[in-house]
Amino acid sequence: MQSTHYHDNVFINCPFDLAYKPLFDAMVFAVHDCGFVARCALEEGDASQVRIDKIYNIIEDCRYGIHDISRTELDETSRLPRFNMPLELGIFLGAKRFGVEEQERKQCLVMDKEQYRYQKFISDIAGQDISVHSDSPEEVVKVVQYWLFTASKRLTIPGGGTIWQRYQDFLSDLPQLARRLQRDVADLEHFNAYTFAVAEWLSLQPRS
Repeated sequence: MQSTHYHDNVFINCPFDLAYKPLFDAMVFAVHDCGFVARCALEEGDASQVRIDKIYNIIEDCRYGIHDISRTELDETSRLPRFNMPLELGIFLGAKRFGVEEQERKQCLVMDKEQYRYQKFISDIAGQDISVHSDSPEEVVKVVQYWLFTASKRLTIPGGGTIWQRYQDFLSDLPQLARRLQRDVADLEHFNAYTFAVAEWLSLQPRS
């Protein structure tokens, strides 16, 4: 069900492993510093609900979506690729195409680590503008900032360089912030705790 926060919610579809975590954390911070709310499958802990239904519900409640399709490597054990990211991108695009009212106004950012690489494994989206992050957290911040600024037309969104510097300040302050929140730094690795810490830190910062 669509909430009153639909126009502020940003669905994040990306890898959730340790190798990608520096990019993910930077992305979540950038979304919040732009004045939006990051949403993803990690926020739901209800084991009684089927995972795909969780994703349907979150996508329904997000006007914006960020989709990183860069993870195409084969799993070391199964020797098969993971198709979660292309699947969730397809669900988001389907919601926009076949949805009604506000669903038709959905907008999404698609990212890869190299220009035109996606055409080799998901050619059906050829022709769409794909942004490149080069596996760099700083580039992720700048790409996300520019896209949200362009898509939403909100003039209150700070520049990418400003957000990146604020993210460095946030990382430096994280141990002290964790103590203030009566948590260990490791506790803030969980998505809900991390987004709360980001929001709390941002609420204490002066805005120009």
